[in-house]
Amino acid sequence: MKNYSICMIGFGNVGRAFAKLINRKAKQLSDEFNLSFSVVAIATGSHGRAINYSGINLKKALEISAENGSLDELSTIPIPESIQDFIALSKANFLIENSPVNYETGEPAITHIKATLANNMHAVSANKGPIVHAYEELIALALESEKQFLFESAVMDGAPIFSVFREALPVADIKGFEGILNSCTNLLIEKMEKGSTFEEAIAHAQLIGIAETDPSGDIDGWDASIKVAALATVLMGIPLKPQDVDRKGIRDLTPHLIQKAIQDGKRWKLVCTAEKSGGKITAKVAPQLVPSSSPLFSVNGTSSLVIFKTDVLPGLGILESDPSPETTAYGLLADILNILK
Repeated sequence: MKNYSICMIGFGNVGRAFAKLINRKAKQLSDEFNLSFSVVAIATGSHGRAINYSGINLKKALEISAENGSLDELSTIPIPESIQDFIALSKANFLIENSPVNYETGEPAITHIKATLANNMHAVSANKGPIVHAYEELIALALESEKQFLFESAVMDGAPIFSVFREALPVADIKGFEGILNSCTNLLIEKMEKGSTFEEAIAHAQLIGIAETDPSGDIDGWDASIKVAALATVLMGIPLKPQDVDRKGIRDLTPHLIQKAIQDGKRWKLVCTAEKSGGKITAKVAPQLVPSSSPLFSVNGTSSLVIFKTDVLPGLGILESDPSPETTAYGLLADILNILK
C-alpha cells in the first residue's frame, strides 16, 4: 500500500475537519485505492508548528487545537521561522494551503504555493486569493515542475464546479453565470425575513461559525466578488480581480425592506452575475429582488446555487445545500485523489 505525506498550512475549522475526514475514510481509502495518508507537517498562525516524518498524531493535534494549545510539542525536529523553509523541510507529497484569504493581493498563500511547486510537491487549496491574483503564473509553475495545483474547495466548498468543466464538459464555452455564492449573506437575509434585526442576524451567524468576528468581507460583498472573479478567471478564461467586479453589499437592506418583499411574493438575494462579450467580462455583485419564478428564490439558509449559460447547455445549475467545514474538507481530499488518479 502506498502512503502519501501531507503538509498543512492552517489548522482551523477546515483543517481540523480534513484531519478527521482522512481518519474516518482510512479503511475505504485502503480498500478501494490501496493508499493511505499521513500528515507530517502542520503550520498555524498562532498555535504553533510541528513536523514529524513518521506522521503527526492527529488525535493529539485535534485535542491541542481544541484547548487552544501549541502544536510545537508534537514536533520531532527544530522548526524554521520561514513558512517557505517549513514547506521545504516537510518533504511532503502534498501541501494543503488553507491560510486566511487576502482579497486584495492573495498573499501569503501565493508564496506558499510557489514554494510548494518549487519543492516538487502538489498543491491543493481552498484559498480563493491565489486563483484570482496569480492563476496563470501558478498553473505555469505547476506545468514546469510536472506537479498539479487544484482548488475545488475555493468556490462552493466541495461542490464539483471546476472539475465538472475540466473533466466532464470538454469544449463547453461558458457565456455567463448567475447565482448566490455567499452563504453568510443569504442566511442574514433569511433571518431578517423572520423578524431579526441586522445585528441579531449577524450575532446568530457568528455564533454558528458562518460569519467571522469581522463580517465585513461577507456583508460588503468581497467574498462573493472574489468567488465571481475565480469562476471567471478559471472557467471563462479571462483574468478578473475582485476589484474589477461591480460590488455592492447588503448594508442598506433593512428588515422592513426584506419583509415587505416577502409580502409582495419576492425575496432579496445577494446575486452574483458575469457575462462574457467581445473578449471581456462584465461582473456584478448586488442585492436584487428575486421573483418566486426564479431558481434563486428558494435558495435558503447557507445554501448556494450557480447557473451557467454555455454554448452547448443553455442552463446548467449546481446547488450546494447547507455547506460546512466538512464539505470543504471533502473538496480538498477529492483534489488529492484526482491528482493521484
